[in-house]
Amino acid sequence: MELAFFLYNFAFHEKSCAYFQNCGETMLDDTDRRILRQYQADPETPMADLAERAGVTASTLARRLGAMRDGGVLRGVRGVIDWGVLGYSIEVMLRVTLDKTEPRAFDEFLAGARKVPEVTEIQTFLGTVDVRLVVIARDLQHYQALYRERLLVLPHIADIEALMHVSLVKSDETVPL
Repeated sequence: MELAFFLYNFAFHEKSCAYFQNCGETMLDDTDRRILRQYQADPETPMADLAERAGVTASTLARRLGAMRDGGVLRGVRGVIDWGVLGYSIEVMLRVTLDKTEPRAFDEFLAGARKVPEVTEIQTFLGTVDVRLVVIARDLQHYQALYRERLLVLPHIADIEALMHVSLVKSDETVPL
């Protein structure tokens, strides 16, 4: 009975998560974790060096990274832009509460926010605050114009709170593996 239950659950688990996808940490073995630790530390490391640091062959590394990409564990490598170097010295986080009496409030607000090029990040929440926008501007004058002309006119805003970014204390997307 226990063996049949185990085999059923294993088969169900395999079908439902296609190797890594939606399975969380349980599908990563020690080799995968070693690879990810090294990859997180410096994603620009040449593959041969990364394989050596992770204690695997280059072909094993390529196969494992490919499986993790296919399984959704690795979503890609991205460039991190220093907006200040490009002339954007102001970063503001807006916490927005929407008027939820309108059924399409979220969809319409998000569609409008996506069209504002200076909005670099949009997050939705459950709770008092519905949406958080990260907005960049060249200076306070630019931010004020942007705020009045492009952000306050977004539909269904019930309340908005601005938090001006002063300093970045920590920014780390690595996870302990």
